[in-house]
Amino acid sequence: MGATFHTEKPGDVPVWVNKHNCKACDICVSVCPAGVLAMVYDPSSTLGANINIEYPDSCIGCMECELSCPDFAIYVADRKEYKFAKLSDEAKERQEKIRANNYMSLNQGAN
Repeated sequence: MGATFHTEKPGDVPVWVNKHNCKACDICVSVCPAGVLAMVYDPSSTLGANINIEYPDSCIGCMECELSCPDFAIYVADRKEYKFAKLSDEAKERQEKIRANNYMSLNQGAN
């Protein structure tokens, strides 16, 4: 299955992913200042992980993830179409914990 370079917005969401394009490089997770994204284990993925949008309500619309993705796998809503959150101390702290957890989900195994 080849990469698809256009992914429709799946409703009223701030950020979304085309998991077919994601190669689990975790660049998007590393640049997100709000702890919105994390990697989750995925045995069907080539690298054994995939991106997950963990806290969409914390997205500040900075577009760092979309601009940093080498595979056109992640998208951020247009500011005219979505009201984004403000960057909170809680979101900053969560991002630090995600970084310390090797970019893996803090919720992994909690299901």
